[in-house]
Amino acid sequence: MDREWLNVFMHLFVATVAGGLIGLERSYHGRPAGFRTHTLVCVASSLLMLVTMYQGTWFAGAIETVRVDPTRMAQGVMTGIGFLGAGVIMREGLTVRGLTTAASIWITAAIGILAGVGFYSAVVMASVITLGVLSVFRKIESKMPSQVFANHTLLFNRNNVMNEAQVKNILSVNGFSAANISYRLLGEGEKLEYRMTLRTTDKGNIEKLSKSLLELNEIVEFNISLTGD
Repeated sequence: MDREWLNVFMHLFVATVAGGLIGLERSYHGRPAGFRTHTLVCVASSLLMLVTMYQGTWFAGAIETVRVDPTRMAQGVMTGIGFLGAGVIMREGLTVRGLTTAASIWITAAIGILAGVGFYSAVVMASVITLGVLSVFRKIESKMPSQVFANHTLLFNRNNVMNEAQVKNILSVNGFSAANISYRLLGEGEKLEYRMTLRTTDKGNIEKLSKSLLELNEIVEFNISLTGD
């Protein structure tokens, strides 16, 4: 019995360490699902798989009538974890955030399953790869040339409105192109708002654009918000 308890402890301990390490990376970057969430997901997945690994103990005397399929248990874990993953995905206007955290929760559940069945070499490799993707790949991604998208709004007094061509010219001078331009009257028709999606290849252009907009007396308010994970 002591050996069995030690073996169960090892399964859960490995799951705790693996899930905790991934969760620490998420917590460090301020994600809502961080250290505790990932640890609990990994340990829970490991616990559920232990049910199948020790079914002879849990269902003593009824092993001929009760059969627990480990693969079906794993499928159930991965299906159920989808609800938790969906909970961290948030949409803010045109921005979708939390996809990477949802993916990290999903793979943490998979690592927990590996720990539950005692496949420790795969746990180590999967944990290292996951941490590498979340941390090292982040640095690589930040240095790669890529397009930057932002949601942009401009507010004018109705009697002092810049036309669309003028707005596009200001954006172009500052390295942006605009798409999906829409108009909206506000304040009982006294103000006109432009809404659009901006695109650039240099994040530094955002500060440049904001300084240009601050110099324009026609603009009552403006907002530039980056889209991304």
